[in-house]
Amino acid sequence: MSEEKQQEATTGTKPEAAETKTAVAAGATTAPATDAPAATRGPRSPQARRGGGNDRRGGAGGGRPGGRRPRRGGRQERPRQEFDQKIVSIRRVTRVMAGGRRFSFSVSMVIGDKKGKVGVGIGKAGDTQLAIEKAVRDAKKNMIVVPMDKDGRIPHDAHVKYASSEVMIMPAPGRGLVAGSSVRTVLELAGVKDITAKLFSRSKNKLNNARAAVEALKQLKKG
Repeated sequence: MSEEKQQEATTGTKPEAAETKTAVAAGATTAPATDAPAATRGPRSPQARRGGGNDRRGGAGGGRPGGRRPRRGGRQERPRQEFDQKIVSIRRVTRVMAGGRRFSFSVSMVIGDKKGKVGVGIGKAGDTQLAIEKAVRDAKKNMIVVPMDKDGRIPHDAHVKYASSEVMIMPAPGRGLVAGSSVRTVLELAGVKDITAKLFSRSKNKLNNARAAVEALKQLKKG
């Protein structure tokens, strides 16, 4: 047996194939020389891996001076309302109909600018937000102007009975606002200072107490 056949029998490959594999292996280690310079790549920085200067999140080189880009729209300040509002009472009213019960809400509200204007209103609707809007509109219709001096004090006493509520208001220099129930809410939103209020009735109806306070303020006359 010749040497070529003996080598083919032992290795299972032809000499030409072996030479080809040897040449390929040698070519992998020694790349052919070319005219173009070889590109040298170093380790990529974390910023380059994240996108570098084109970082969409607004990095140091993102093209925005403030770093992080602002949110869309932003938070807009709410316009200040003309009158301060405060809910005196809110009740769920049930009405029995032929098909069943129907529920609605009744809202009593006091509004004022704390500069002498105050009003009490009531609104009824199937939704609380709609009932509040109705109460505000009703209070604006029934708004009054309280006669006060430059220090926010009333000129004299006033005693009023409205429905089942009976209230008396009196000027009290140096004592501040001394009142309770919804009468305090009315006097506070009206901007009255140094005043004392007394409820003579046992009524717990906050709407009637607030309206009694408004009627007492209506009786005031400029001195």
